[in-house]
Amino acid sequence: MSLSVSDVDRDLEEEEEEEEDDSLSPTVVKMSQIVMPCHSNPRQELSVGQLLKWMDSTACLSAERHAGSPCVTASMDDIHFEHTISVGQVVNIKAKVNRAFNSSMEVGIYVSCEDLFLDRHWRVCHAFATFVTQRTKAGQKVMLKPLAPHSHPEQLQYSLAAERRRVRMLHDDIIKDLLSSRAQEPGGSVEVEKAVSAVKTKVESVELVLPPHANHQVNTFGGQIMAWMVNVATIAASRLCQAHPTLRGIDMFKFRGPSQVGDRLLLRAIVNNAFKNSMEVGVRAEAYQEEGPNRHINSAFMTFEVLHEDGKPRLLPRIQPEPVEGKRRFEEATARKKIRLDRKYIISRQQAEVPLSVPWDPRNQVYLSYNNVSALKTLAAHNNWRLSSEKDQVRLYTVEHPTMLSFRVESEVEVPAHRAFTLLSELRTRHLWDSHYKECELIRCVDADDFLYRVVTPPVRPGAVGSPTTPPRGEGLLQDFILLASKRTPCASGDPYVVALRSVTLPTHPPTGAFSRGEVLCAGFTILETTEHTSLISYYNQASAELLLPLISTDMAGLSSSFYHTFCSCQQYLTHRRVPSHLDQELEPGSLQRSVSNESQSSESDAERLTTALASTQL
Repeated sequence: MSLSVSDVDRDLEEEEEEEEDDSLSPTVVKMSQIVMPCHSNPRQELSVGQLLKWMDSTACLSAERHAGSPCVTASMDDIHFEHTISVGQVVNIKAKVNRAFNSSMEVGIYVSCEDLFLDRHWRVCHAFATFVTQRTKAGQKVMLKPLAPHSHPEQLQYSLAAERRRVRMLHDDIIKDLLSSRAQEPGGSVEVEKAVSAVKTKVESVELVLPPHANHQVNTFGGQIMAWMVNVATIAASRLCQAHPTLRGIDMFKFRGPSQVGDRLLLRAIVNNAFKNSMEVGVRAEAYQEEGPNRHINSAFMTFEVLHEDGKPRLLPRIQPEPVEGKRRFEEATARKKIRLDRKYIISRQQAEVPLSVPWDPRNQVYLSYNNVSALKTLAAHNNWRLSSEKDQVRLYTVEHPTMLSFRVESEVEVPAHRAFTLLSELRTRHLWDSHYKECELIRCVDADDFLYRVVTPPVRPGAVGSPTTPPRGEGLLQDFILLASKRTPCASGDPYVVALRSVTLPTHPPTGAFSRGEVLCAGFTILETTEHTSLISYYNQASAELLLPLISTDMAGLSSSFYHTFCSCQQYLTHRRVPSHLDQELEPGSLQRSVSNESQSSESDAERLTTALASTQL
């Protein structure tokens, strides 16, 4: 696949940013390999199986550097291969432990390609692997020491590792729920006369595990098993398309048990389903000795394409599934494609992409929740915040990007962090301190940590500057928002509490003519415990450039005043309810609400323009 200069430059810049903190991390391991003909496939490109072996080896060395003991691969998250690598080019692999839990750790793997003759670098893929320590001879687990992040990028990955672990642990449930829902739907018909029988694509192969296939712990090398699985999957895909296919993605590898030297590995592959430009191949690996039952070692689902000379995927023939089990695999492949598209659309999309709101569905909830929390944590981790103003220890920071402008307002409050988290995560009481919240309705309690709300805010005044997300016919109307609120408690000491907000769409709550529908890109709170009785509270808000272009030239004093008074109202609300008491049951629009309202009204005159212009983003 060809690369544009802009693609190369962008990837090169990202690689340089990642290199900045290498010297600070003791777990970084790097590997560089020049691609020789013996590493290539028939198209003279690096075999993905060989690449997986190198990736697994590098990641294992990184994990063992932190653990100080032998480690094995437990799983490798979904991988999307952005570009192929040709013979003669150099593969650069960097692995680094992002976070250590009790007996497992997440290792980030970054793969880039280098053209020695053109002096260019570009990213090939980015993966996350989970490694676990080997048990002692007595059968006890080896507990890992905590990992201390040293830089902003490390701190971000450390924090997001907990979110990825959450998604990882729910992965099987996501698959089961989606397949269960699809079982209620009628399956698509396949024209037998125009379809290739799936039986034609079946592959079965046996590999004998020899000492060269084992790692330094005498277990079968995980990368070798993955390489064998890629090999049989490629053969199955080739039988359908009668060409040399390109592997584009692999669903999560999850090792179910070990294999040792002397085992026979039985590898089976078959094309489960063929779509317009891609096909899914299912692979199953089982290990057995000369005597005894087969042991299920691993399963994986791989997505292949067949590329024209111009690099675009070509049309593929349809597949006729086998009866019973083949039909089940056919439907499951369709479900997994839905998950892949959801994941790519939600997790991989850029923050500036329009529309901002993503349809909410129980089947994509885990990805929306991950995107919601990771977007806020990524925003908080920016190291180029600029202090715009400070008053009474309330600080306003901004950071500008070509397509968006972000704000951070923070101050230390004499309220325990857990109490502030409890109060701020309940949006239905936010109107007591935030004049931009007129109404808040809890639509659905998704789970203990995620909630869907409908929020109503004051109207954008006719002729107000900077509200292009509001259609002209909506001027003067109340605004409403459909919000996903995701709250997270700290996973370890030094982690903040998080309350993240973003817009979603719901078929049960479509836009109506009575309200002007607004959108929230990224907003929320982080609450960091500073002492037992105080906490550092930071409020974040990110808005697109089209909304903020008129604001760049606006008086920053007015901007500071608007945020300052709203944040002071929040502080007053928290300190009044510092300790849980009868006030929680007897809360009513009394003195506290009046004092909050009065202070907000006193600031309106000197910040009217900014308050009006930010009406769409105050959430």
